[in-house]
Amino acid sequence: MNNNQYKVVSLFSGAGGLDLGFHQAGFDIIWANDFDKFAVQTYKENFDNEIVLDDINNIDFDTIPTADVLIGGFPCQPFSMMGSELGFEDTRGTVFFTVANIIKNMIEKGNKPKVIVLENVRRLLTHDGGNTFKVIKHVLEKDLKYKVFFKILNSADFGIPQTRNRIFIVCFDDKKINYEFPKEVELTLTMQDLLEKNVNEKYFLSEKLLKTILANGSGNYKAKSEIDLKIARPLCSTMHKMHRACQDNYVTDNGKVRRLTPREAARLQGFPDDFVIPVSDTQAYRQFGNAVTVNVARSVAKSIMEVLNEEK
Repeated sequence: MNNNQYKVVSLFSGAGGLDLGFHQAGFDIIWANDFDKFAVQTYKENFDNEIVLDDINNIDFDTIPTADVLIGGFPCQPFSMMGSELGFEDTRGTVFFTVANIIKNMIEKGNKPKVIVLENVRRLLTHDGGNTFKVIKHVLEKDLKYKVFFKILNSADFGIPQTRNRIFIVCFDDKKINYEFPKEVELTLTMQDLLEKNVNEKYFLSEKLLKTILANGSGNYKAKSEIDLKIARPLCSTMHKMHRACQDNYVTDNGKVRRLTPREAARLQGFPDDFVIPVSDTQAYRQFGNAVTVNVARSVAKSIMEVLNEEK
């Protein structure tokens, strides 16, 4: 069969890391959504499918097309160790229930997606003593009648030199399916392999700033600052603020220290060099810091494609 018969609807698409992985695996992205105008600008430069700029809560569910697969990296701030950890008390945390209601609406119209793929921070699994995830799993299994599989996947295990642990939740409509997550591959690249040549002077740190960046914390907070790591620290959405080297990534270039460029951040998330970056550095850092690593998304998508083809 033609693989492109598997149609995908994408929620919280951002710059399109999850979408690109599914596209590369042979899926047909037909509709996407995000509320950030800069992320949508980047998305439109790189994808041909429709993307709606709006808060998902403002969208008429009946305008979301029928699809075989629904994917989304729903907002992770409520569950992140960097966030307030309010979980469902935080209105962003309730976005999961919006996703559930979208799926419920599809089911009521007789168009239940074969597969649901959700991505979030690792912390989601243990947040509130595991209660938050228990609720999510209950809704998917009991309310929406899916068979649920989940696993924490690290970008460094899928060919990208970045330590980035994320939980992937893969749900199948067919209860007989025994899904296995993709196998890890050997990492053959280092962060240095992905660095650009002849980088603009604006990315280099002044001596004054360098002292702050390399400090091992202050007061009650102490953490070891290291640069030139072989495997990058997790990219974060606030890396444009240039945190200390215990949190952000810095490299030595011709004897001087600099931060990563937006293109390097894109490479560390698996985006190819022909992926257009039409926005400011600040917005680019945010988008790639928030993105799903393309290599991981592609590996998950391929494993799902195999199951769907076998089912056929």
